[in-house]
Amino acid sequence: MKRSILTAAVLAAMLSGCASWFSPDFQRPQGAVPAAWPTGPAYGAQQASASRAADIGWRDFIVDARLRQLTEMALSNNRDLRIAALNIEKARAQYGIASSDLFPSISATAEGASVKTAQDLTAAGTPRLTHSYSAGVGFSAYELDFFGRLQNLKSAALETYLQTEEARNSAQISLIAEVASAYLTLTADQQQLKLAQDTLQSQMTSFDLIHRRFDLGIGSQLDVSQAQTSVDSARIEVASYTTQVAQDRNALAVLVGAPVPDALMPSGPVDGGIVMSNVPAGLTSDVLLQRPDLLADEHVLKASNADIGAARAAFFPSITLTASVGSGSTDLGRLFKGGNGTWSFIPQLNLPIFNAGQLSAELDVAKVSRNIAIAQYEKDIQTAFREVSDALALSGTVDQQVEAQQSLTNATAQSYTLANARYQNGIDGFLDVLDAQRTLFAAQQKLITVKLAQQTNRVTLYKALGGGVR
Repeated sequence: MKRSILTAAVLAAMLSGCASWFSPDFQRPQGAVPAAWPTGPAYGAQQASASRAADIGWRDFIVDARLRQLTEMALSNNRDLRIAALNIEKARAQYGIASSDLFPSISATAEGASVKTAQDLTAAGTPRLTHSYSAGVGFSAYELDFFGRLQNLKSAALETYLQTEEARNSAQISLIAEVASAYLTLTADQQQLKLAQDTLQSQMTSFDLIHRRFDLGIGSQLDVSQAQTSVDSARIEVASYTTQVAQDRNALAVLVGAPVPDALMPSGPVDGGIVMSNVPAGLTSDVLLQRPDLLADEHVLKASNADIGAARAAFFPSITLTASVGSGSTDLGRLFKGGNGTWSFIPQLNLPIFNAGQLSAELDVAKVSRNIAIAQYEKDIQTAFREVSDALALSGTVDQQVEAQQSLTNATAQSYTLANARYQNGIDGFLDVLDAQRTLFAAQQKLITVKLAQQTNRVTLYKALGGGVR
């Protein structure tokens, strides 16, 4: 009997290879995006590159030492990334559960029973007390996977596990990009705050001079009022950017998962030194196929194919086996004596005949789920293509924007100097100085914003091309 049980288990393992009979072969959806990136005046000249963004480790991409250390902290402490890692552990355990269904669950049992029979129920007309004892080992309702239903369920669980791994990689890429962007935004807002504070100090100095001129009878009340509006506007900007810097620090702390040490806070202008390396983008759009989020979509699609295989296999007969060997006796002391051995073997065949369309509906659900997975994959790869294209469009023009904005800022600074000199010499009124000050302040603010866009676009392109896993 033990040999029969072993033979059945071996046969089941051999038959488990039939899963591929009913599950569709995986085919990656084609034609969702063009093979090449867009071209035109906005994109500039893309240099061909032999390396992918995914081949550039994030420690090589992030040049700034403080930002690298903050990124390390985020990868260790960020709760979203921790949840993604725990989801991997959960999916791994679920895969283990699905795999175990391919093998019989063998267990040992021992049982003792005492039964008293009423006197009216015995032939002798007297109460009777009986005892029975049994012990054995066996398995119950073990399904022989002739048509690959269990194997397909196992494959679906495996793909779900692999999908969670890619989802975790995608979460890591997003986290690295978010930390870098938050760091750069904080740097820019600190620079904006410093600019607002310097402007306020300059405006207050001008206000004091104008007020003294008024007291001496040289200036007018209009000049004083105009200077006061300039001071108040600068005070508003200082208060606004003071709040923004505090909020930026809070956002960075959430991403890092811990308070940000003062020693790791950014200092200097947003373009002060190299923060991010350049990203090669001269490859075809096929590089998108290695993005973790798209690899995760592929695993979802493969799991959907396996679910179809399991749903198709449910239409065919299933055979389950129940078997056990052991011994039994009415006397506990004779339980394992010779001649008290027992065994049982109960094969069962289940053939679906009528189930009110349940199996057909389950197959339809599996097919529609597969179609949804295909549509989601195509949508995600189109989104990825757009993300890279948008980043390339900005890469092709942002250097020109920075250069033009720098020239504009220099010109407005000269205009302010000339306007102030003309006012001091009594040629023009203070309104011309006020207009020049406002124009210069706006140009300086815009220059900081454009330089921030230049830096964050490198981060965006690195993330969109799938960099940051290693």
